[in-house]
Amino acid sequence: MKRTVGQLMARTGIRIPLILWSLAVLYPIFWMFLGSFKTNAEIYANPWGFPETFNYQNFIIAWTEYNIDTSVFNSLIVTFLGALLCLVLAVPTAYALERIRFKGSYMLFTLYISAMMIPMVLGWIPLFFLLAQFNMLDNIFGLAVVYAISQLPFSIFVLTSFMGTIPKSLEESAAIDGMSPYGILWKVITPLSMSGIITVTIMNSIQFWNEYFMALIFLQSSENYTLALAIDFISSEAQYTNAWGTLFASLVIAIVPVIILYAIFQRRISQGMTEGAIKG
Repeated sequence: MKRTVGQLMARTGIRIPLILWSLAVLYPIFWMFLGSFKTNAEIYANPWGFPETFNYQNFIIAWTEYNIDTSVFNSLIVTFLGALLCLVLAVPTAYALERIRFKGSYMLFTLYISAMMIPMVLGWIPLFFLLAQFNMLDNIFGLAVVYAISQLPFSIFVLTSFMGTIPKSLEESAAIDGMSPYGILWKVITPLSMSGIITVTIMNSIQFWNEYFMALIFLQSSENYTLALAIDFISSEAQYTNAWGTLFASLVIAIVPVIILYAIFQRRISQGMTEGAIKG
């Protein structure tokens, strides 16, 4: 009985801070959703209450007058290309570092992992001049390349953990059957590492979708703005035009895809990171 009461008190002591923290995180998001359906008068008169009527005009204004539609399209392109390019580079690199032993392979792997500890801010100025030399400034494709390279060390770190647990006998059997090394990589190793690949892709996509600072530095034209830059522009405009409802609507447009994506693949992400940590 004492043990049961002690366990209950321990669980309660753990859960109460977690519940309070969850409320502190979720309430501002809930308040933002409510504000996106309010008029400016309602926001000022009753900022914490429910809207009298759910007004979709803020979404229409954000989508048309502030060109959120173009920014969403740009963010989709940058996110898709960045995640795809990162995979194309990370999968064969992780396989080579894990399976092919050559002189300096361990040092090269350590170099990749060490790159995760270097703040990305240190590379912004060199990247700016590098992109300028290749005429890729103010270009969403150049930004996608920068995004892919920035997440390459993390992707390699996760994928090597999965590939290291695949039995080498499978590769040997495929080689005996006449399969080329590239065939072994893409037809044997890649399908067996799919859990890690999905985890890396989802986490990179969320990172690229929400990224702001590199987009601010490398993009100048409003027609090339990603969603984060468009929201920043609306935020600065809202201070003078009182377009707070439009700002909340644009934030909802930005956050809903991330919430849906994470809700769908939450178990896959948790499973993938756990398996990668255990297997690594």
